[in-house]
Amino acid sequence: MKGWENSLEIPSSHPRYESLKKRETLLDFYQRGIVTISGLISHGRGEAFDYIIGEKSQSFALEAEKAALEKMVRSERPVISVNGNVAALAGEEIVKFVRKYHIRVEANIFYWSRERMERIITYFRSLGLDVLGMNQDSFIPGLESDRGRCEREGIFLADTVLIPLEDGDRAEALKKMGKFVITIDLNPLSRTSRFGDITIVDDVQRAFRNFLKFEEEEYNGKVSSFNNAGNAESAIAYIGERMTSIKRWPDL
Repeated sequence: MKGWENSLEIPSSHPRYESLKKRETLLDFYQRGIVTISGLISHGRGEAFDYIIGEKSQSFALEAEKAALEKMVRSERPVISVNGNVAALAGEEIVKFVRKYHIRVEANIFYWSRERMERIITYFRSLGLDVLGMNQDSFIPGLESDRGRCEREGIFLADTVLIPLEDGDRAEALKKMGKFVITIDLNPLSRTSRFGDITIVDDVQRAFRNFLKFEEEEYNGKVSSFNNAGNAESAIAYIGERMTSIKRWPDL
């Protein structure tokens, strides 16, 4: 795609304006060497689930997000893990969130290269946030891929790790390390979702926007009453109901 230019202008009146904007953003970040081709494919899979749930935060997502926010705020060493897609889709929201709650961020990618890590970190620096990731002096036990590389002062010593748009292997490995794992994944059937202590079935950008909107009285006490298995079942049931109840194409 050398020489490709992102020139598509999307009118705000388009019924799928937000979704199309995300596609264009991902193409832009692919051209900048931050998002991979695999990341583009992964987004398409998530977008399909987002169609089904109505492209908005449903009640099960909001409840999980409130519990997740309380857990992060109350944790001693919470860390947000970011990859190329997360940077592209929710980088600005993450920076605002970190400024409000002072939570560390670490870049961690599956298709690893120093150049790509530097590009992700440089992007966050351009937004005014220094993130961990370049000093990968530790390794998550049980992982054979470069995804296990991490920083001791970040993910390795974290007590709570938020992993949006993840692969299930690392979610499982982090759980085995004794960490509290919060996941954001539009696919409630994924291994990532199934290994989360709190599983958020929502778009990553919407999730961080919701985190920023919640007041303390809205999330206080949510962790102790949150049932992750029950919430995940609600998400799956909702998707099933949507698939069987839609009668007209416009409902999509």
